[in-house]
Amino acid sequence: MICKPKSDVLPFRRLVAVAIGSLLCTCIATAQHADIPRPEAWNDLVPGGRFMDRFEPIPLLQPRVSAGWGVDGVWQRDVQNGIEDESFSYWGGNILQDDDGRFHLFVCRWDEDHPKGHMAWRESIVVRATSDHRLGPYRVAEIIGQGHNPEAYRTADGRVVCYVIDRKFECQSYVGRSITGPWEKVTPVYDTRDRKVIANLTNNSFSRREDGSFLMVNRGGGMWVSRDGLAPWEQITQGSNYPKVEGRFEDPVLWRSNVQYHMIVNDWYGRIAYHLRSKNGVHWKVDPGEAYMPGIAVSQDGQSDDWYKYERIKIFQDEHGRGIQANFAVIDFSKHDDLPNDQHSSKNISIPLKPGRLLTLSNPTAITDDTAEVRLRIDAEEGFDPIRDLDLESLRFGAPEEVDFGRGATLIGTEHDDRGLVLIFAGTDCNFEDHNFAGKLIGRTRDGQMTFGYCRLPWVTYVEPIVTAKRPEAMANDAGLWVLRIPVANHGQVDAAGSKMSLQIDQTDPIILECPPLKPYQSANVVAAIPDDLLDGKPHQVTIGCGIGITRTNVFVADKFRLPAK
Repeated sequence: MICKPKSDVLPFRRLVAVAIGSLLCTCIATAQHADIPRPEAWNDLVPGGRFMDRFEPIPLLQPRVSAGWGVDGVWQRDVQNGIEDESFSYWGGNILQDDDGRFHLFVCRWDEDHPKGHMAWRESIVVRATSDHRLGPYRVAEIIGQGHNPEAYRTADGRVVCYVIDRKFECQSYVGRSITGPWEKVTPVYDTRDRKVIANLTNNSFSRREDGSFLMVNRGGGMWVSRDGLAPWEQITQGSNYPKVEGRFEDPVLWRSNVQYHMIVNDWYGRIAYHLRSKNGVHWKVDPGEAYMPGIAVSQDGQSDDWYKYERIKIFQDEHGRGIQANFAVIDFSKHDDLPNDQHSSKNISIPLKPGRLLTLSNPTAITDDTAEVRLRIDAEEGFDPIRDLDLESLRFGAPEEVDFGRGATLIGTEHDDRGLVLIFAGTDCNFEDHNFAGKLIGRTRDGQMTFGYCRLPWVTYVEPIVTAKRPEAMANDAGLWVLRIPVANHGQVDAAGSKMSLQIDQTDPIILECPPLKPYQSANVVAAIPDDLLDGKPHQVTIGCGIGITRTNVFVADKFRLPAK
């Protein structure tokens, strides 16, 4: 890796920085990451089986030029993509679009010549930059305030919230009446509901639910709900939803499409990210294959920009909720060795994503091997005509676990439709199981390009109650008997009918309890008698399962719960 200066005449301290950087180039690069081995099964994924296959070539907004900073692999680049300049280092950032079609990038920056170099990110300032094109170039329109890791979202009433962390690693939000402010600083409120916060709250990401409430994932993979995106955030899961692999996870990004919830989380040390899907934002499935990794920034001229790291991914969505662009914070070299006035820096880049096709499955009941016909409509859209464009023989449909590996049902017929084309498959080889909540189509267009799409399964309930418990309280009732009072709440968007709960103390047989009906966001208490033989004054493990009979059971475990002595 050969480093180039920004100009032919450098101040002395910059010459020193360049010399040090050149000496450390090879050893530092390997010290900042470890390339982890991939599962062998990933070798069998077909194009479209992993999220990374959705990154498209980047249109050049102008011819490549000598950028003024960067290692050889990015020195010649399109500086109009995203946001950059020589005076500032940029990081993070996501895009919102206004009613006039203009794009607004909420991003943070700090002085490139700051004595701390890249480590001055703690001093970063959040700005709003604008562009007429979602790829860029973005120009700063206003300074919002101090903060790092910005993520902006709209509430149901039209307000814009820009979440950040401050110098003390505490969460803050800037709230504006519109996308242009004015901005009021508001400190978010978090209610853990007796659950441990995995990692911390410095990398939160947000998605609006159907009723205007919000789902949030924090850095460690816990899921939270707020009734409007400003009211207190309440944690509804215990533990992490991330892949069960060794990794140093950060930078989750969360979004909801017309089919399902999506999440991507980055293992920054392994330089690999994972894609997860969920029907309700609570229980998640990890998809095989890389979501992204270095090397994804390939332009339409065929050249690749060799950024050292891609972090802080954010997704720009279309009117159907489909991801159509990813924005990344990128750096050309090791963060710790990005020094003031040197040839290294960071910026925000934009990469287009191939959107999934719009699919509608007609079968009202679960598909099995005995299902004679599976009828799947694929809609025509601007720039896509399924009748003209699809390579029909390449299409496979079924459970994502099948289709991602080239399996699934093959086409047995088609019918024209006023909205597109109806694809007809046999039920054999779709292989849907009870845990599936989406169907997937993968194939090619006639010019050899990958195409894919997800559809909802009509027999699956997507918006459902989410009943969870908090840590119980031991108390004496009016008769002087010791009982457990268990707080429960429904964080779903629909009513929860009366249901069953299970209470297990250590390894004893579970006790089945009655949970009352709960409206969305309503709370109640369930009371359970404590068996006499457990009234010993010692700590126990109490496990509570909620949602039996209405949804997938949500389990809460209270360790070292001390029961009273008789």
